[in-house]
Amino acid sequence: MNKRILISGGSRGIGAATVRYFAEQGDKIAFIYRNADEDARKLAEETNAFPIKADISDAQSAKSAFTEAIEYLGGIDVLVNCAGIAGFSLFTDISDEDWRRMLDTNLTSAFTLSREAAKIMVSQKSGKIINVGSVWGRMGASCEVHYSASKAGLRGLTQALAKELGPSGITVNCVEPGVIDTDMNSMLDKNAMKELAEATPLCRIGKAEEVAAVIGFLATDEASFITGACIPVDGGFPV
Repeated sequence: MNKRILISGGSRGIGAATVRYFAEQGDKIAFIYRNADEDARKLAEETNAFPIKADISDAQSAKSAFTEAIEYLGGIDVLVNCAGIAGFSLFTDISDEDWRRMLDTNLTSAFTLSREAAKIMVSQKSGKIINVGSVWGRMGASCEVHYSASKAGLRGLTQALAKELGPSGITVNCVEPGVIDTDMNSMLDKNAMKELAEATPLCRIGKAEEVAAVIGFLATDEASFITGACIPVDGGFPV
């Protein structure tokens, strides 16, 4: 049975790979994006997914985008919270605005969309919420305090929500990528990426498609007894 799927942050990177993955399964997909108009247009043409432009760091915009998605999908079976931004800065240089933007984009958007989705999923006694965290949410990264904090928050959101929604037949899980070859890591030069690859037991950088495959598995019936899990997709990094 084809699923109705909403993916935030769907125009590039892991989000776009996830859109493509579900499109190959024949699922009905809507995805939310913020700025990448051309990328979103091409992806929509390629996959027949429905693009929704919105800044979901703003709660009202997130709710409006969700409503638009539900009108297109006719309901929801799977929510993938993939929207995210990164930042590299000394802790003392992180401004109040930087902090709020990071938390609102990476964590509050997932809270808002999950809350809206839960209202539907609880009534239908089924559904899957999949959050995209980070290895840095598990252990923290120097000069990425606000990013690490936002992704650690996704861990807590996942584990608490899994307990609350479990009795309604809803699973909530978190996928935690390591170093993946996406635009988010474009701030790192070749030497830095090489060092990160060498620090990974599998001796390479991960691919967005590899993360999408784990997200895809968590959306299947075969994963119906997995909830509250934070699953690393990091090549064994860090050791």
